[in-house]
Amino acid sequence: MLGAGVIAWRTVPERWLPWDTAEFPQVDAGQLTPTQNRIVELLRDEHAAQRPGTFYSEGVDEPWCANFVSWIMREAGAPFANPHSGHWRIPGVFTLQEYFEDSRRFEPVGDYTPRVGDVVLYDRSSALGQHTNIVVRVDGDEATTVGGNEMRKIRVHELDWRSDGGVVGFGRLDLERDAER
Repeated sequence: MLGAGVIAWRTVPERWLPWDTAEFPQVDAGQLTPTQNRIVELLRDEHAAQRPGTFYSEGVDEPWCANFVSWIMREAGAPFANPHSGHWRIPGVFTLQEYFEDSRRFEPVGDYTPRVGDVVLYDRSSALGQHTNIVVRVDGDEATTVGGNEMRKIRVHELDWRSDGGVVGFGRLDLERDAER
């Protein structure tokens, strides 16, 4: 019985998976800051390229969702600083949350409405386990996100953050720093 489920899972077209729209969404660039626009452009390009996870992790073969987020932010001109090493790459979701908390840019799920470029942080209870991805569009209580290492690919999916019990919170994009440029 289990074997049939695995075969069926592998034959379902990816666009049918409930969390994966498979197509990159249209985003109104006119409403975004220069850094937000760079983030969306990079996410669109990387979604199309589908590079291996080691590309984002400096060749290290490890779970790469946080590496992907770190790489996108560095390339967009909004690099992170690993609280343990100072390096741009933060390979773990827990450390990524620690980074946002230390920089006073962590927003727990509640009254905060995420913006394009914010980082979603999930705990182990989410469908993908401890995970992270980036917001590319917001509509009410739903957001479209892009993440790496989702079934070993870069995927687009819809998120209702208020009802998804796996969402811990958001790392805010530093728009004040963006305004200074």
